[in-house]
Amino acid sequence: MTSPKPKYISAMLIFGSVGLLVRHIALPAAQIALTRGVVGCLFLLAAVLITRRKVSWPNIHADLWVLLASGAAIGINWIFLFESYARTTIATATICYYMAPVLVVFLSPLVLKEKLTKKKIVCIAAAVAGIVLISDPGSGGAVDMAGIFYGLAAALFYAAVIMLNKFLRQVSDFERSIFQLAFAALVLLPYVLSAVPTHDVIFDITSVILLFTLGVVHTGFAYYLYFSGLRALKAQTAALLGYIDPLAAILLSALILSERMGPWQMVGGVLILGGAMFCESFTTS
Repeated sequence: MTSPKPKYISAMLIFGSVGLLVRHIALPAAQIALTRGVVGCLFLLAAVLITRRKVSWPNIHADLWVLLASGAAIGINWIFLFESYARTTIATATICYYMAPVLVVFLSPLVLKEKLTKKKIVCIAAAVAGIVLISDPGSGGAVDMAGIFYGLAAALFYAAVIMLNKFLRQVSDFERSIFQLAFAALVLLPYVLSAVPTHDVIFDITSVILLFTLGVVHTGFAYYLYFSGLRALKAQTAALLGYIDPLAAILLSALILSERMGPWQMVGGVLILGGAMFCESFTTS
């Protein structure tokens, strides 16, 4: 798999199946997030040693605080996302999560000093309307609003990661991934030790296998494919191909878990993903 596009598409398909694994792991969201960070970081460290890549410690030191902040945001983002998977359908959680690019555009005038154009305002309005429809006004309260809230909270912290990454000037993609995963685990560790009830931690064989798969395949290996492909792709191509992830998640949840979306939710999903896609196309063009 030497061409960059198959690598990138493969990464998106792997990311799109994260929800299926998390749904079947009998552990609290924080515990899953911590283990994902640790195992993913160790996998990438092993890849660095095997491929004999060099880590530039001066570059790491130059971007240390941004790496720490973005790593913390990644860990918190995972907790909210995994809670969303547990409390609503994978499709709804994923679509809410993909409000992140819209939130980046909305916050960019304040954080990145970028201009908010009329086209971007229309995309933001479409995505907000999509969130209203995702809650399915005709469902009579059948949609779990807690799951939607957690999905949006995950999107907010992922938007923070996207914006913080723009301030990384020195580190390579692999260095960034390794240290962000390491810092995510480091920040989550005291929370897990102090706040996660011990009676909720049940290491059955299925959960152990799925945790290992999540860390190795869906984090370490997927990040390796993602950055290997991203390096040689145009920004707009990468942004558009990135939407394979939510589409795969929606299709897999329908085929494997028999999850269905109501008509209002489907319209809302189209508005959110469409708004996010166009926001990214304006940003990367």
